[in-house]
Amino acid sequence: MAEDAVLGFLEKNEEILDSGKFSEEKGISHDELVNVIKSLNGFGFVIAQDIKRERWVLTEEGKIYATAGSPEVQLFLAIPPEGITQEELQKKLDPAIFKVGWPQAMKNKWVEKGKSNVSRKVQNVDDTVKDLLMQIQNGEAVDPKDIDGLKRRKLIAQQTWKGYSVRKGPKYAPKRIKEATDLTRENLHSGDWKNLKEYNFSAKGQPVEGGHLHPLLKVRRQVQMIFLQMGFEEMPTNNYVESSFWNFDALFQPQQHPARDSHDTFFLKEPSTTRELPEDYVELVKKVHESGGYGSRGYGYDWKRDEANKNLLRTHTTAVSSRMLYKLAQNKPFAPKKYYSIDRVFRNEAVDRTHLAEFHQIEGLVCDRGLSLGDLIGVLHDFFARLGMSKLRFKPAYNPYTEPSMEIFSYHEGFKKWVEVGNSGMFRPEMLLPMGLPEDVRVIAWGLSLERPTMILYGIDNIRELFGHKVDLGLIKKNPICRLGLN
Repeated sequence: MAEDAVLGFLEKNEEILDSGKFSEEKGISHDELVNVIKSLNGFGFVIAQDIKRERWVLTEEGKIYATAGSPEVQLFLAIPPEGITQEELQKKLDPAIFKVGWPQAMKNKWVEKGKSNVSRKVQNVDDTVKDLLMQIQNGEAVDPKDIDGLKRRKLIAQQTWKGYSVRKGPKYAPKRIKEATDLTRENLHSGDWKNLKEYNFSAKGQPVEGGHLHPLLKVRRQVQMIFLQMGFEEMPTNNYVESSFWNFDALFQPQQHPARDSHDTFFLKEPSTTRELPEDYVELVKKVHESGGYGSRGYGYDWKRDEANKNLLRTHTTAVSSRMLYKLAQNKPFAPKKYYSIDRVFRNEAVDRTHLAEFHQIEGLVCDRGLSLGDLIGVLHDFFARLGMSKLRFKPAYNPYTEPSMEIFSYHEGFKKWVEVGNSGMFRPEMLLPMGLPEDVRVIAWGLSLERPTMILYGIDNIRELFGHKVDLGLIKKNPICRLGLN
């Protein structure tokens, strides 16, 4: 056994000078010996010092020539005394042998080419290349000039041999006693445990394998808890496919709006259209689009039912809000509601560091009598303060279905600047009154993406590292608990 050979030799000798020679003397594989020396060195039984030796070895091509002869000699021997045509000579030899051997034989002036034949210029030749390769293969010394020639022809390559010199280490013993891996009942009773090994009673156990929540799910849960604490109800968002009617028309968004173009929206081929819509409500929506009503002039265009029937992947969760408000309007008498949703939406956008074709939208709305812009600002301050954003600013904006509309900005302490975090507004009468809601009922609403606060919380600057097929699984396993406070 290699380990016994090493420890036994060192018991009577100071040092193993060369592991290579030691392996030959003991008939042990050098690779096996090296593994044993590394193990003994790691446990302090021996001290090992590296030994490196450079030597020349034959390449695969060199091994072939050492056996069969060099290409130039093979070519020379293939030429009969009476000569041969070059075409016939090529047929007799392997193409690779002819390609290498022909210029070498010509250079050595062993052959000459006449008008029709190739003939020998000398009667006999010595295969110096083969002899040199055999000497290198046998470990014999070769002149440096010959080494250079063989190296240029890529017949030899330099190889570094690695071995060790070995002497006794601080924990040397003639025989290594295998350390116990388990502490048994017998060890405790007999007292053997004191001598078995050193125990680290502060060591942690093996990490427990289990599932891991994605950062988006953690932030989503925190946002969901904020809505629930504020008394909101969750809207059903299980339909990714919506009709253009609920996604656009019911929101008083004209059919010529750029967002309804295929460059911005994913339309379905099958099924391409919806089968049913509330017909009475559809007529009221058509009327308000074409000629207005409820104090509005409308858009003054020919509203098309075919356009409203088109199915699409919803571009915002406000499509769900429009359904819920219509359903709420059908319940008499009117009862105030607070709704929220957090789910996926889809837009036909170019993918880059900050945009994806699918992402998550957070939406909240309050429906009650006599609400004003002041109520909206107050609710926004309450909501975003719970997210850790206490410094807010609002900027007037335009939305087809809200008036007034505001963009929401929060001061980011890390970036040292104001960052847009959401959009908000009050739903227009042209959207609410056709649903059947009372005239004094107002709806305030706001929305933001789930990805942006998550990226800020976890220090991610490329959205593709957070969501999609390029997500690093290590991020999922090691990401910390979500803490509120995005500033």
